[in-house]
Amino acid sequence: MTVFCLTELEGDTVADASLRALTLARGLAAGAATGVAAVVFCAREVVPAPDIAAYGVGDVFVVSGLDGYAPQAWARVLAELLGAAATAPDFSRHAVVAAGTERGNEVLAHLGAITGLPMAANCVAASSADAGGLEIVRQRWAGLLLEDAALDATAALLTVATDAVPQEPAPAPGAAMVHEISPSARDADLVVRAVESPAGAGAGGASLATARVVVGGGRGVGSADGFAPLEELAGLLGGVVGVSRVVTSEGWRPHSMQVGQTGTKITPDLYLACGISGAIQHFAGCSGARHIIAINTDPSAPMMTRADYAVVGDLHAVLPALIKALRARVLAR
Repeated sequence: MTVFCLTELEGDTVADASLRALTLARGLAAGAATGVAAVVFCAREVVPAPDIAAYGVGDVFVVSGLDGYAPQAWARVLAELLGAAATAPDFSRHAVVAAGTERGNEVLAHLGAITGLPMAANCVAASSADAGGLEIVRQRWAGLLLEDAALDATAALLTVATDAVPQEPAPAPGAAMVHEISPSARDADLVVRAVESPAGAGAGGASLATARVVVGGGRGVGSADGFAPLEELAGLLGGVVGVSRVVTSEGWRPHSMQVGQTGTKITPDLYLACGISGAIQHFAGCSGARHIIAINTDPSAPMMTRADYAVVGDLHAVLPALIKALRARVLAR
């Protein structure tokens, strides 16, 4: 078996979600007595090979020459790597692992369509089965239950639940061998491409899925203009803004900023929920946060009862006071 891991970058560092995926991939590879190969789409000089090698990766395939994020082209590269591995001696089964992010899920869905292979999403564990194939455990119903399943295929495609697998560097990592790949992309694979604009990321280029601080806004914000204080607070904290489903339904913010079962699952160190009642679908997306602070006028709102700290008050009064205190602290340094 060869275990490939699609490894995403945030700036010049490995995304936290991908470090979790590398951890699961290493465990799967150890059970199959083989190694892990990371696949990174970036320029050669950007790839943080030592950071990736720290997670037990022996080979890093650096794919350059693709402008922006092209999900079908990325999937085509992975399909070619799978095909090359299948011709090597003693390699009869393979796996491709990716973080359960928007990109990880999208690329592996394309890979499944290209190869006809099954894909299992939101995995929390995977191991080789005695009878062949893989035994997997994955989250279902937004993480409310775990499913034990068997995956029988010549190659397994797995995405890793972003909040369920810890980041664990290898106990005795070695150096990784870097291989450069220049893909021969088809025109049809490049029809859909995306370049993330600075406005789509927070301080330091963090995305909603990987940010260490998320300031969330719900119906209580009141309007699209009401998000200005949340944006300022997120900037002061080095984080990004997220929203509840009702905010996107009202058209105040785009769906890409939604936290929840039908949005993005987040795992920040701090989630500051402002004016969010806390429906179960929203909490399914933020339950991986290490600490939750809720601000709401209703002390019995579900988010208030689930939060580590609850502030009963009007966010339009609480946030300006918090911003003022943070500004004073910055100026005092």
